Amino acid sequence: MDLKEIQNLIKFVANSGVAEVKLEMDDVKITIRTTLEGNVTETTYVQQMPSHNPMQQAIAPQAAAPVAAVVEAPVAEESKYITIKSPIIGTFYRKPSPDKPMFVEVGNTIAKGDVLCVIEAMKLFNEIESEISGKIVKILVDDMSPVEFDQPLFLVDPS
Repeated sequence: MDLKEIQNLIKFVANSGVAEVKLEMDDVKITIRTTLEGNVTETTYVQQMPSHNPMQQAIAPQAAAPVAAVVEAPVAEESKYITIKSPIIGTFYRKPSPDKPMFVEVGNTIAKGDVLCVIEAMKLFNEIESEISGKIVKILVDDMSPVEFDQPLFLVDPS
């Protein structure tokens, strides 16, 4: 099962209204939990099952453990923050051009309408403006990284 299939499964489960889905295949075990309230909180655990190949056994535990730790821990502390998500697919840039400063940094206070980043899609640079006011708590994407539609980009503390 590749990353795209897992992402599609997460979106499907989130939109279906079920609270939890467990999927076990030959070499992958996935658990997806969502809340049934208006805000959807997704927790995904991907666990690699041991294989008969000794080389894969050495790699699998290292690959599986960080995924669960990274996804599981931030959910509780980040629930009070608002997530700003990508409205389009493209390449994420934190600056308007290589010689200019970053649009925003962690700790910056933003207002509604402030430009947070640009996303390049099909040779067009789209400015992504904030729809809320608050303080940037975390930037979730690296500069010059590809982003998907609805992928979280920033965490903002609205207080």
